[in-house]
Amino acid sequence: MLPADLQRALTSVAAAPRLLVASDFDGTMAPIVANPADARPLAAAAEALGQLAELPDTAAALISGRALEVLRSLSGFPEPPPRLHLVGSHGAEFTSGFTNDIDRELLDRITAELRAIAADHPGVTVETKPASVALHVRNASAADGEAALTKARAAAEAWDVQLTEGKAVLEFAVIQTDKGLALDVLREQENASAVVFFGDDVTDEKAFRRLRGDADVTVKVGPGESLAQYRVDAPEDVAEALQYLLEARRRGAGAASAQRDKRAGKFE
Repeated sequence: MLPADLQRALTSVAAAPRLLVASDFDGTMAPIVANPADARPLAAAAEALGQLAELPDTAAALISGRALEVLRSLSGFPEPPPRLHLVGSHGAEFTSGFTNDIDRELLDRITAELRAIAADHPGVTVETKPASVALHVRNASAADGEAALTKARAAAEAWDVQLTEGKAVLEFAVIQTDKGLALDVLREQENASAVVFFGDDVTDEKAFRRLRGDADVTVKVGPGESLAQYRVDAPEDVAEALQYLLEARRRGAGAASAQRDKRAGKFE
């Protein structure tokens, strides 16, 4: 059961003239798993998000730290509907391309140094992306994980990069990335009067920070300090919230259509 205050907020925002519903992927739409390649969205969450994108005056988005091509293959939307946007690389990678030029030489250097660090610490892995490299320590011991992160932070002092810290991961991007800026782009593109955003990680706080408290709804998944207005426990709750919002939006669309028909004289 969703918290009562969140239900009220979703009911209210469902009446927005133009609505954008956006979510992080890992830990939000999809449960966290040991092997990142095994992550999949909960079926109920993916279905609800896809159906929201097909409603009138409604758009949806997945904004993830994953590379765009990886996000597309894992998301359940290999060919998303026109109003469902997939945005990768923490908001820097749209289907139209990257927001900035990529320093390939620096990216290769970072990749080599992080792989050398990972080789000395069992369970530490390196994930390469088109514009960044991530060092994952989720499957390492506490000692190996902390040692690898410490070495990576020290190495980064010599790199001109944007460092993003997440849950058991450090990511080094050679371009500027920001989920909040990505939401701004989508809000303007869709002319959205209100935005709903779900996220679980520290990287999602940039999105929470930029959303507008009076009109928007922000939902944090899991524990930890957050700027989000509302909180749920797990991805299963996100699926329930998306389904709740879908039904509320459908009811609103039906009521609005009936009013338009009445004004047009169809019921006279």
